Amino acid sequence: MNVRSALAVLASGCLWGCMGLFVRRFDSYDLPSMSIVAIRSFFTALILFAALLIFDRSLLRIRIKDLWIFAGCGIASLVFFNFCYFKAITLMSMSMAAILLYTSPVFVTLFSALIFKERITLRKTFAILLSLCGLVFVTGVFSDTGSVSAAGILIGLGSAVGYALYSIFSRFAIERGYSAWTITFYPFVFASAVSMVISDLKPAAEMFTEDPPMIGFSVLFALAVSVLPYALYSWGLKGMENSRAAVIASVEPVTATILGIAVYGEDLSVSLTVGIVLVLAGIILSIEKNPCRTSDVPSED
Repeated sequence: MNVRSALAVLASGCLWGCMGLFVRRFDSYDLPSMSIVAIRSFFTALILFAALLIFDRSLLRIRIKDLWIFAGCGIASLVFFNFCYFKAITLMSMSMAAILLYTSPVFVTLFSALIFKERITLRKTFAILLSLCGLVFVTGVFSDTGSVSAAGILIGLGSAVGYALYSIFSRFAIERGYSAWTITFYPFVFASAVSMVISDLKPAAEMFTEDPPMIGFSVLFALAVSVLPYALYSWGLKGMENSRAAVIASVEPVTATILGIAVYGEDLSVSLTVGIVLVLAGIILSIEKNPCRTSDVPSED
């Protein structure tokens, strides 16, 4: 396995883990969750379009027959995942919703085995189990006494499927020779269009009108938790299997937990410590030994 690919995926997970720092600021303006999704998607698409237009217009070219890949990635993954995850949070505790979301490596592994013929090895399975056990401790789900409905479980698992589909659609794009920047840009074009239609944009418009610096904050938000991490993740997929990338990216909630302790003074409990160690063990197990697939996919130009 290309170590740089693993580091790129690890960095993407760390950047996604910073999302809470930005979302808390938006929450202070009472923005609905889907309005935040629309802001994120719109500014991500805008930044990437400007960058590609200036630095390499050739990366804006895609084949019409491949549009389904980018539409699927943007709608079936980005929008569907966010909708299911935010809905799950309203139906159950945040810890249980997070646990269901981070079953995504299981779905990535199954989908990749069926579609791309990736092998399901004992080492890979153990890495996923370690990561899942660690996430149970990190989210504190054992101390959660809230009830969980069948609808909540199905919608929570739906968020995991949507999250997993990003890796699947990205792999299709990689095998057709597209750049990581192209793979990141077009899904956000579709996600932006759909999320702006289904969300309430009035609160966001009021926020920007009353506090113009929030436009710059939104640009930083898009750069930090969308442009860079998704480009890094797409690039990292070129040198490793989908299933291993999914496990490595599970560093996201660990990063969020560490930031919560460092920035907001949250407590570091024994449960959190055990969880972090287990997740990191799963990641190390995924990185250490991996049959390389780089010969099967195009290299980055």
